[in-house]
Amino acid sequence: MTKPPVAGQGTPAAPWQLKTPPLTSDFTMHRDVRDGKDVLVCTVGKTVLLYDARCLQDLQAMLKAHGDWMELGSADEQKDAKDGTVEAWGRSPSNPVGGWYGLKKGLRGRFGMYVPPLMEALGLAEVEHNARGNRMRAL
Repeated sequence: MTKPPVAGQGTPAAPWQLKTPPLTSDFTMHRDVRDGKDVLVCTVGKTVLLYDARCLQDLQAMLKAHGDWMELGSADEQKDAKDGTVEAWGRSPSNPVGGWYGLKKGLRGRFGMYVPPLMEALGLAEVEHNARGNRMRAL
């Protein structure tokens, strides 16, 4: 599986230029500090989502423990996430932060859409790039 090339350094001035897992939409992500918390700032068009930056290490550790491919299962905050998916784990009370990695009320979902491409770009995971039903696994 070939990983898509990534441009940018992950800073506000030079964010990572990423594509969603199906490779159909562009978005950017960069690290920043908001209210004393290390965050990932994800910009999709004019929409800005925030994720707790520790999700990168926590998700990689969970995937390593899982030991196999896991479905992404992306869903908006207002919709239930499919059990056993990366999205469900990203909002589960049993994950290391005890709930949502998304930090912006109303826009806390889509964890399974936007975090996996960054993990792939950083060499932390492998992500499938099919039209739908994509999965990921730790490297």
